[in-house]
Amino acid sequence: MAQRGRPKTDTSAVLVRLHNTMLEALDAECERRQDNPSRPEMIRRILADWFEQRSRDPD
Repeated sequence: MAQRGRPKTDTSAVLVRLHNTMLEALDAECERRQDNPSRPEMIRRILADWFEQRSRDPD
């Protein structure tokens, strides 16, 4: 599990507003995962998966 504390200096904070239905889906996915990631961690994973998939299939 990631340790809490001061963020890495090579990162930037991003504020994102989500509809309740999207938050509910995000929370459900977090609960489904065995390690129960936080919302920010789940968003990072989703983005990483999207970028990886996009790099394999650019169209």
